[in-house]
Amino acid sequence: MSDTKFFTNWNYPTDMRVGPGRVNELPQLCREMGMASPMLVTDPGLAALPLVQRIVENCLVAGVPLMVFSEIKGNPTGRNVSDGVSIFKAHGCDGVIALGGGSALDAGKAIALMVGQTHSIWDFEDVGDNYLRVTTHGMVPVIAVPTTAGTGSEVGRSSVITDEEAKLKKIIFHPRMLPEIVLLDPELTLGLPAPITAATGMDALSHSLEAFCSKNFHPMAEGIALEAMRLIYVYLPRAVADGSDLEARMQMLVASSMGATAFQRGLGAMHALAHPLGALFDKHHGLLNAILMPYVLLVNREAIEEPMSRLSRFLALPQAGFAGVLDWVLFLRRDLGIPHTLAEIGIDTAMSEKIGEAAASDPSSAGNPVPLDKLGYKTLFESACNGHLGTA
Repeated sequence: MSDTKFFTNWNYPTDMRVGPGRVNELPQLCREMGMASPMLVTDPGLAALPLVQRIVENCLVAGVPLMVFSEIKGNPTGRNVSDGVSIFKAHGCDGVIALGGGSALDAGKAIALMVGQTHSIWDFEDVGDNYLRVTTHGMVPVIAVPTTAGTGSEVGRSSVITDEEAKLKKIIFHPRMLPEIVLLDPELTLGLPAPITAATGMDALSHSLEAFCSKNFHPMAEGIALEAMRLIYVYLPRAVADGSDLEARMQMLVASSMGATAFQRGLGAMHALAHPLGALFDKHHGLLNAILMPYVLLVNREAIEEPMSRLSRFLALPQAGFAGVLDWVLFLRRDLGIPHTLAEIGIDTAMSEKIGEAAASDPSSAGNPVPLDKLGYKTLFESACNGHLGTA
């Protein structure tokens, strides 16, 4: 056994307020955090809905005026963040409420980081000790309010931001990017369209599945990943089938946060490929992970037989072992209406060389159970394009 096998650092989530209707506590929580004039960061679709208007009105009545910023893309960009920082400063804001799916949460956390920095956001990419460049006293507090159950960004210490010039997604990291307070209110997810519920739910599964397969030593994360997958096994089909199922919505929000908590153990090839594909083709991150999932499982098969055997027993799948888990994943994707190939969402192999190189250099690649070089990723990507599952 290596002397360094058990030498690691662990970090776990933050103050979490869980339950239906908890969003009504926002004004009180702002006061607790010392926010007198927060910026509400959300996406354009949500900004136009009565939900956001009610939140703004409730906060205003309680003496906490909100500045709404919603000019962010589905895959938020560096320009979106810098625009948010400019508006934050122009209106004298003093904190961030990040409300929405992963794009709004990531953008909100990045804005809260950047309002007091002199460096470019790309100087804080999660490489080496770049995070030490952050002027921590320039950061402002964040309250995170997810409206989808997928990314788990509400309990993350990073943001995935697209560098449009480089056409790459980059992970911006600092330990204090973790939101101070999280509101998990299932009422905010009621009625979310079935395709979005499915894609975000599969994103939550990808986090737990990749964390569970990681070889890094983190038994707590391993246990959290396992229970999160059980919740997804039970509740994701229910949430997709009935958007008003409050219990299923609550359990999926919890599973999403658990998956993001667990993936500090490591991610892998799903995310290593999904990041450059999202940057190049502007596709939904969760949908990309969902399509890639069985292809990545097969590439890793020789290294993950044992954890997949445990997972199959824990879920009481009809078939044991790796084959049982693969069958479940394939069935779940079909049941939820997830496409089988990347070609079905308009992605072809024309840039396979570039995608292979980008995936091999993505930070998530380091956690993949089977080491893959750029040729390995190129082959994996092409399999996901043409639907080749190999020796399934």
